[in-house]
Amino acid sequence: MNHTNWSYFTLAVYFDIGLLKYLCFLFLLLLYVCIIGANVLLIVVICVNRTLHEPMYLFLVSLFVNELYGSSGLFPLLLVHILSESHAVPAPLCFLQIFSLHCYGAVEYISLAVMSYDRYLAICYPLQYNMWMSCSTTAMLIAVAWLYGIIVCLVMVTLSSSLQLCGNIIYKVYCDNFSVVKLACSDVTVVNIHGLITILISLGTPLIFIFYTYFKILMVCVCGSKQTRQKAISTCTPHLTSVLHFTVASLFELLQGRFDMTGMPMLLRIFLSLYWFTCQPLLNPLVYGLKLSKIRLVCSGLLSAVRKPSRTQCVPPLVNKCNTVWFMSA
Repeated sequence: MNHTNWSYFTLAVYFDIGLLKYLCFLFLLLLYVCIIGANVLLIVVICVNRTLHEPMYLFLVSLFVNELYGSSGLFPLLLVHILSESHAVPAPLCFLQIFSLHCYGAVEYISLAVMSYDRYLAICYPLQYNMWMSCSTTAMLIAVAWLYGIIVCLVMVTLSSSLQLCGNIIYKVYCDNFSVVKLACSDVTVVNIHGLITILISLGTPLIFIFYTYFKILMVCVCGSKQTRQKAISTCTPHLTSVLHFTVASLFELLQGRFDMTGMPMLLRIFLSLYWFTCQPLLNPLVYGLKLSKIRLVCSGLLSAVRKPSRTQCVPPLVNKCNTVWFMSA
């Protein structure tokens, strides 16, 4: 069979839905705007308020930045293809999307593992926490999470882009590395070994570490005081929710890529493909914003500060008095 390096790939899962494509476009655009708005809001809230300059919240900033990065690797090209008649993607752009999406997944898991380590130290070793989780340690852990994802995905894209391909049709709504590897005519042993090692390190190792830290936290909570249990529940519930949700979404993505899913309805396959990249960036800001009391208090304080000046304008005779009281209370 003839083999070559294709200059473009065709995303073959798209199909004509008539005028409904405009409704899908508006829905996905609204979803993208919500993801950007929610993540940027919490990043700004944490960065602006010095009371939130703690390791746990700095790890959250890194997580929210990763959500923005992963969403931006998917949505712009997806929105263009929904309205477009042609679903061809230039090969460099396709491999750039592969790098972006896989780097997002790797950084997400390492970040969640780092956050579980932070919670483990805070709950199990509260007296030594400030010494062990210093500013330099926090910065180093964030840098390791990002550098690992970038290096691993650079190697993966380099190996995949050097393959000789027998076709250029990808049966997804975005470019996926495993879909490209399945098109290869050349030897893919090195690519498969690298992919297996990457999955074990990026997914298996963080999960084992996360469950180990939560086992230790659970043991401390069983033997500890009521205050310790309340602290563990308030800070660990959002993180555990995020871990379980992302793990389920990752399993959907892995199963769909490795097994024949042609018997599954097309719309369900598309939904499962997008679920991994859309729900987590929207879920994390909601979960952490609602569950963590410090973020809630800061957000409510900002909202009340915005509303107070408008109240003083509603009662002209008492403007000076109200402004004085507001200033003193602030």
